[in-house]
Amino acid sequence: MNTYIGIDLGTSAVKLILTDDSGAILRTVSKTYPLLQPRAHWSEQNPEDWWLAVCDGIAELTAGMNPADVKGVGVGGQMHGLVMLDANDNVLRPAILWNDTRTGKETAYLNDVIGKDRLQNLTGNIAFAGFTAPKILWVKENEPAVFAACKKICLPKDYINYKLTGVFATDVSDASGTLYFDVANRCWSKPMLDLLGIDEAMLPQVFESEDVIGKTTLCGLDAAVVAGAGDNAAAAIGTNTVRAGQCNISLGTSGTVFLPTDTFVQPDNPALHSFCHANGKWHLMGCILSAASCNKWLNETVFESDYAVECGNADNDLYFMPYLSGERCPHNDGDVRGAFIGLSHTTTRKQMQSAVFEGVAFAIRDCLALCPPVARATVCGGGTKSRDWMQVLADVLQLELHIIDNEGPAYGGALLAAKQLHAPVVKAVVTPNADLADIYEKKYRKYKQLYPMLRDFYRQED
Repeated sequence: MNTYIGIDLGTSAVKLILTDDSGAILRTVSKTYPLLQPRAHWSEQNPEDWWLAVCDGIAELTAGMNPADVKGVGVGGQMHGLVMLDANDNVLRPAILWNDTRTGKETAYLNDVIGKDRLQNLTGNIAFAGFTAPKILWVKENEPAVFAACKKICLPKDYINYKLTGVFATDVSDASGTLYFDVANRCWSKPMLDLLGIDEAMLPQVFESEDVIGKTTLCGLDAAVVAGAGDNAAAAIGTNTVRAGQCNISLGTSGTVFLPTDTFVQPDNPALHSFCHANGKWHLMGCILSAASCNKWLNETVFESDYAVECGNADNDLYFMPYLSGERCPHNDGDVRGAFIGLSHTTTRKQMQSAVFEGVAFAIRDCLALCPPVARATVCGGGTKSRDWMQVLADVLQLELHIIDNEGPAYGGALLAAKQLHAPVVKAVVTPNADLADIYEKKYRKYKQLYPMLRDFYRQED
């Protein structure tokens, strides 16, 4: 029996799955690693921790089976992270992650001095604090010795592929989020590399996502390794979101709305990303930095519990702004922070839970409001475990939601390795309650009034 390994290099853990030719998931493994936050606005991880977790995960995943049965490996992973290697391929510093917002000055320089129009012409996108290019400028300015010693620059999942195969490669979907990749033409942007002061020889060779880049012999395997994809494009493959008019919503640590396009599209609002898809085409994407992580924070950090209470009702007057790590779409604001608004002596835990569910749903609606209209959406990610939350999301968006029963990016990685697409297993269909449309419309309008006040508060001079 032919089998395939899919790997999702996430922010809190690596998830690995084993599938067969039919797309059935045979085994799953998850291995955690630490998140480093040494200063405010910083978010880092040690790439060596990722590699050790992947090695342990593959060993556990393939235990007791014939490794020759594994025909392919596909990796999906967190996007935008900066991994820097020296001449001997040693990691020079912890990877700076997608949700790190230290690069406010560098992002402003790119958008305001180089200019948004020029950035869009060269790459298809404007600068966001989480993108890779501002991180390179930050290291160049603040850690010149590290920058001088750097001989290779890559993204998180590409570091894993390099360790697996010895081939320094990336794919078009992940490269799209660097801001030095020409998305329309699917190649590195030479003018952007010159602007950043890096040579193309420092960067991996670019492949399409299902292209085989090499083989791995880890844990006795002799399996082809494909270029893989950024986590959202991999999740879209896993949910079969590959045609124009479709939409996938992901509720993981961050939240995204993902809409495939047949051609490169320059969005009217630059808060939307225009990236290459893993299927040889393109997609639009809106991203919020905190989604299921808001629910995790509320229950584990605030209430010191591992479960969420039942959701309240739509008449709750409490509002939650889900900007725990700043916000990307539509605000592009790394300095703003989250808030509960409307707390009183009578506020209950149930109301706070409801407000968190609604706040993330409103932020997803902010993204969808910038996109072409869709009739329904698939939803994947950890947030789908809460049926209450899925009902709130459907009611806020007034969309029919199809909850997908698979492992998201890991499943997409396995399908890329198998060079297959499968219709996803729909775990549940959630229908919006039309009676709540007006209530949530009014709440959303009030929600929209709150960001400018928070923005101005956090932009005040000390």
